[in-house]
Formats: sequence, structure tokens, C-alpha cells
Amino acid sequence: MRSRERLLAAWAGRPADYVPLTTWCFGLPAPKPLAWVRDGHQVAYWYSMRMEHIHTLRQPWDLEDDFRRSLAWRTLGVDDVLDVSVPWGIDPEVSWQDSHAAGHDGEILTRKYYTPSGSLQHVVRKTADPGPGWVIQPDYVPLFEDYNIPRAVKHAVSCPTDVPIVGHLYQAPSASARQAFVARMRTVQQFADRHDVAVQAWSAFGMDAVVWLAGPQGAVLMAIDDPHSLHALIEIVAQADFGRTELAASTPGIDMVVERGWYSSTDFWSPGLFNSLVYPHVKELASLVHSYGKLFAYVMSTGVERLGPRLVEAGVDVLYFLDPVQDRLSPERARDLFMGRVTLVGGTNALTLASGDRWRIRDEVRRSIEALGPTNRFVLHPVDALFPDTPWDGVAALIEAWQEYRRP
Repeated sequence: MRSRERLLAAWAGRPADYVPLTTWCFGLPAPKPLAWVRDGHQVAYWYSMRMEHIHTLRQPWDLEDDFRRSLAWRTLGVDDVLDVSVPWGIDPEVSWQDSHAAGHDGEILTRKYYTPSGSLQHVVRKTADPGPGWVIQPDYVPLFEDYNIPRAVKHAVSCPTDVPIVGHLYQAPSASARQAFVARMRTVQQFADRHDVAVQAWSAFGMDAVVWLAGPQGAVLMAIDDPHSLHALIEIVAQADFGRTELAASTPGIDMVVERGWYSSTDFWSPGLFNSLVYPHVKELASLVHSYGKLFAYVMSTGVERLGPRLVEAGVDVLYFLDPVQDRLSPERARDLFMGRVTLVGGTNALTLASGDRWRIRDEVRRSIEALGPTNRFVLHPVDALFPDTPWDGVAALIEAWQEYRRP
């Protein structure tokens, strides 16, 4: 089988010649034999285009780099996936002003938005550079960015009157954004068809956006103290997510559409709140994607044992992630719990690769493939990405173990 065919089979639960292996690159130090030169400089780290709208990279990374990374993985037999990030819209009447100020524990960055529904301020602290390879904190305050949460001085949504303003800042893609995305996808599709690479589009933020906007504590307390405002905020996010997802699902060349759910797990929400706040919108997006004949995936890295079955009921085809380390969900337990109703991606962890323990890596790979390979619904993947502190020796040990155990 060719790579895309193999992945589509695994994602849909059809027999494949062997269990696929995929990875996500989040600043992986480029192995020297597979590195390339760009503008006279060696590309030092590998990334993914799924990061382009929500992270600031320390080096240029465009479609050509993404294509070259994909071909590099192919030389090792890895079934790479091209990730595309779907843009969103903003009300054309919105303007903003950025400012910097000195604080007692570092620089304070502020972005003030002016909208037809009023103004709001988003304020964060600027912290030190995290080091080579890692994404960096920009010199302004983006609306959506993981850096904002622990460094927040004032979250974008800090009171009920801020909620309607968000409706001007996060919207379905504009006509021009849609045209640009479709044009870009023609380039991606040409490469993917020529080299037989699967493509997945990241189109929905879900509760990740709510937590980015209000902060973890603010979002959870809103559910208790002001559920009306929380529902209004979720509905704003859901409408924009729907528009982005419809664009992804309707665009040729995309095999699967993905919704983020890192902040939708039991680390943040009770099963009851998940059922009332998250489940209906996941089900709506899954139905939308399926109506275009595409597959739908969801990311949840903790709480999968408790909430995963509900995601299956919502129509999720592929569940990122099965994590035996951080989520402590064994492949045997996952097999018995899901009974082949959803494709599970994971089975090992980047922390395992960083441990330097080749026997531990080998054992996680073996157990995962032996337990889940026979279901035809498993993709081996180090959860959740390969980072700047992931040693290449660990990656090589992963590939070696996978090649040994991957065949049915």
C-alpha cells in the first residue's frame, strides 16, 4: 500500500498492510543527514503548518519546508501527514492598538481592541526566550496563543461585557480568506497527489478558544457563576468554528478535518459540563464533515477513558490521543473500552523518547501494536509531538521498534 492509502485505511478502520507511524514536529532538531539549506542557512528545526496561526516560530517555515520535511520522513518509511491551518475572519470595523510598559517583574504587553460593541484589553507579561527550537512569545498579544494563559495580567474575556466583543474578533473566514485558502490548497493538493501524502485540516478551536480567551479559572468559574455568558461565548466560538470547518470540509485535497480539544478534557470540565457544553458542538461538526464525505478527528490528550466514548457517540472517526504516560491509559484498556469503534492515535509518548531507555520505547511500541493493531484502527504516534528536547536517538529507537512489530 502507498502511504496515503495506508493512513486512510487506518483512519476508516479498514485493513492495511501494517500499522502506520506518524509524528507531529514542534521544533524537532533536524537530523543532519536529512537537513536542508534555505537562504544560505541550514534549517535547524522541523515544524508543522498547523502551528502557523497560533504560534510564532524563530525561523521561517513555509509550505516548501513542510513539503521537504514530509519527503524526509518518507525516506525513513514514516507515514507523514501534511497539516493545514484554516484561517478565521475578523470584523473589518475592528481596530487595535498595541503598547508596552515596564512592570515590576518584566515587560507588560497590551493590545486594546476597538469594535462596534465596545473595547476590551488583553494584557500579558513578556517572559524570557524559552531556548532554541521552541516557539517564541511575540512582542504583541495575539488573541489565541498558549503563552497568554500563564502570563496573563488580564484575559481578553474578564467580565460579561467582554463576551459580545469577541464576536467581532473571531468569525467565519471572509470571502478573501476563503479564496486564499482554496488557492493555497491547490498547491498542497498537487504535492500530496504527486507524493501520495495524506492531508488534514485544523479548523475548530472549541473549548481551547474559550480557555485562551477567559483563562482556565475564568472559564470554569463562568460555568458556575455566569453560565449565560459562558454559553454566549461558546456559541460565538462555535459559529466561527462551523464556518472554518465548512471551508475545510468542502475544499478538495483534504482527507480529514481536526478539532482541537486539549482544553476540553476532565482536567478542566466535569463529564456533566462536557456533555452540555462540548458534546453538542462536536456532534454538529462531525455531521458537517461527514456530509462532505470527509473524516473527522478530535484531540484530547487526558481524560480519554472517561470522555472518549462520548466523542465516539458524537461521530469522531479518529481520536488523538492514546497516551500511556500522561493519561495512564494502557493500550489493552483502550482496546477493551473502544472495541474498534474509533481509530486511536498514540501508544507512546515524547517523554518516553526523551528518557533514553530503548527498552521502554520498544515495550510501549510492542504493547500498543499487539493490542490495537488487530483492530485495524490504530496509528502509532509519539504523544503529542516531537519537541526541541526530543533526542534523535529516541526517534530512531521508535522507528526501529515500529519496523520490527508493525506487520499484522
